Amino acid sequence: MKQISDNFIKDAIQYLASAKNIVLLSHKNPDGDALGSGLALYQYFKEKKISVNFVLPNQLPDYLDWMPNVQNVITYNTQKELALKVISQTDLIIMVDFNHSSRLDKMAEIVLESKAPKIMIDHHPYPESISDILYSRVSASSTAEMVFEFITAINNGEKLSKEIAECLFLGIVTDTGSFSYNSSNPFTFEVVSELLKSGIDKDFVIDKVYNNHSHSRLRLLGYCLNDNMKVLPELSTAYIYLSQADLEKYNFEPGDTEGFVNYPLSIKGIVFSAIFIEKDGYTKCSFRSKGKFPANKVSGDHFNGGGHLNAAGGESKASLKDTIDKFERVLPEYSNFLNE
Repeated sequence: MKQISDNFIKDAIQYLASAKNIVLLSHKNPDGDALGSGLALYQYFKEKKISVNFVLPNQLPDYLDWMPNVQNVITYNTQKELALKVISQTDLIIMVDFNHSSRLDKMAEIVLESKAPKIMIDHHPYPESISDILYSRVSASSTAEMVFEFITAINNGEKLSKEIAECLFLGIVTDTGSFSYNSSNPFTFEVVSELLKSGIDKDFVIDKVYNNHSHSRLRLLGYCLNDNMKVLPELSTAYIYLSQADLEKYNFEPGDTEGFVNYPLSIKGIVFSAIFIEKDGYTKCSFRSKGKFPANKVSGDHFNGGGHLNAAGGESKASLKDTIDKFERVLPEYSNFLNE
């Protein structure tokens, strides 16, 4: 059930043949798929004795600090000089788990100005034309699934190391909510089967993802569900929200709200959920849905975002209150999807 094209692999191999310094990039506020995809490639090139750096716009969440090679990740917001240096000196850029330059945040300009060839591997819809070659597959469970194909193809089908497989498994697990969405294609499970053959401990990875948080995070979740959740039964929708004051009160760390948006979907009759988080100068929005309800359409139509049918994100320049008011105001536009 091969998905990746021979032409993409052929072109990628040509770029790799002349690359002596590779830079890997992923998006701001990196999640498990971004880190899993990037660190899998990092490990692969290290094993092949190729100079490689992995640069992110900002820091990774604490609960993923156990991943292989995570200590070698360069973060632009804390290591700007080093990040600029490695990007300026690279002769090949590989971008994973994003398809629009805005996702690079303050790094975008220097990346776009770089004359180095660019390879993009991503599963989000509507990619921007910022790469020389692109592997885009919206049907993929995750970018990690696609990176598995990529590494397997350029590695002549040889078995992956345990470290690479562990990173890719993490990416798939986190981007499917432990296979609760974006995971109906049998190919996803074929990939997972191959990863398990590499000797990874799946229980260890899942434990690190879901049972590796601070007590403050659990208190924040409890507060959020008890005090900041609103249910709209007539629209089969529920949402939660957090202000900056809420985050400060519960000692918020990056990654603490990961997965919060899924909780309202456990309510009987709810098919669409959202979380709104107040940030400096904007409101972060995340959406999840069941069945055919188009979370990505709501995000794209009104919240400067996009994503997949059942998992999407965006942001609003309006205040937290105004963003929530808008959300409630536009929701009835999508009531026809509730009966599908």
